[in-house]
Amino acid sequence: MSRSGSGQTAPSRGPYIAVITNRSTTLVIRGFMLFSIGVFLALVLNLLQVQRNVTLFPPDVISSIFSSAWWVPPCCGTASAIIGLLYPCIDCRLGEPHKFKREWSSVMRCVAVFVGINHASAKVDFANNVQLSLTLAALSIGLWWTFDRSRSGFGLGVVIALLATLSTQLLVYNGVFQYTSPDFLYIRSWLPCIFFAGVITMGNIGRQLALCHRFINVLHTCMYTFIPTRAFY
Repeated sequence: MSRSGSGQTAPSRGPYIAVITNRSTTLVIRGFMLFSIGVFLALVLNLLQVQRNVTLFPPDVISSIFSSAWWVPPCCGTASAIIGLLYPCIDCRLGEPHKFKREWSSVMRCVAVFVGINHASAKVDFANNVQLSLTLAALSIGLWWTFDRSRSGFGLGVVIALLATLSTQLLVYNGVFQYTSPDFLYIRSWLPCIFFAGVITMGNIGRQLALCHRFINVLHTCMYTFIPTRAFY
């Protein structure tokens, strides 16, 4: 309990609830969760694209995941954290809270579709690269329409996908890594579609985590109103 300037005693927050609802703490927690998800997806998608005929976790695949391009998972994790925190922030700034399909089952389906799009880029045979790129572009836009449908989500997805594509081109141009069959300025022409689908996916995850944070705040308000403060100590 604390005493205000007017002499009235004001209730104080319990230490546990104060930590849970602290904005900085929740941002760190959400950022860490998004980073972990990004790292995990990077490892899984790298596994899917190692080679066409691969058995279940052979030693050479496990070795290739962790020995080559070790910096890719941390970079993907960092980008995932930034995107996942940026999407709900933009929604708040625009005054347009995203309410379309806001449940975890929808988010998990979005992740599954994103992994499927990546899997198709590596496993499905197409007549030419143009057909592959158009198909992946249609699938990526379909993912946005099915799980997002917001103008801010589409705009951020396009901008971040273009920036990620440009960064990849610079890395390839400087010899950091290379693609086996580049067909568009040192990279694969379908790469922007993969980036776009990834941005939409991480944006949905970030929005859902932010929604959970708001639910915790509402729960805290109810508990703070109806339960004595000393119960939290």
